[in-house]
Amino acid sequence: MRVLAIDTALANCAAAVLDNGTDKACFTAFDEEIGRGHAERLMDMIGEVMAETSTVFSDLDRIVVTVGPGSFTGLRVGLSVARGFGLVLEKPVVGITTLAAIARSAAPKAQGAPLLVALTGKGDEVYCQEFDHAGEPAGEACVRTLLDLAATLPQGIRLAGSAAEKVASALGLPQDWILSTNGFPEIRDVAELGLIADPISSSPSPLYLRPPDATPQTKGRIERQ
Repeated sequence: MRVLAIDTALANCAAAVLDNGTDKACFTAFDEEIGRGHAERLMDMIGEVMAETSTVFSDLDRIVVTVGPGSFTGLRVGLSVARGFGLVLEKPVVGITTLAAIARSAAPKAQGAPLLVALTGKGDEVYCQEFDHAGEPAGEACVRTLLDLAATLPQGIRLAGSAAEKVASALGLPQDWILSTNGFPEIRDVAELGLIADPISSSPSPLYLRPPDATPQTKGRIERQ
């Protein structure tokens, strides 16, 4: 199976082509930590990975895209491009969470312990999800406070993600329990999860764990009764 993977959910902008077939096995990726400006870079990266792997769009079996947690603007860029390709090519589009992709990379280093992937939120909040020793979800993705985590986390849990050091410090956990401080997933992990994802249950829908900060403008509007 040959997939095009896209990640614009967080600070990174990345695209990759992965083929796990025995005859045409390949992996090529282009990525850049840009913070903002995903829309300006993404299509160029897609063109580069397609050219490097001699892939035409009709060769693709599915499109893989990160669905969050992440920035509202970044997510919209990746999801709109992925859905557009899926519609034109009549290929399935699968969504992979940033938390699951980070867990896939960190889990082999957990040595059988459970894992918490935590991304930096506002104040004492983190965007997080618990995973088992194999990197499989052990709970739902959610927004939690450090106080709540201190009261509920399993014994011996390992940490990954941009908020890992913050969680370890607040909970008094050993520094060697921090397996990764990555603030975004590796695009290969996104692609590999996309290969095995069920298109029916892995919808390319944004995973928003909290509403946007922006509020509707009311100044100058006339209230109608």
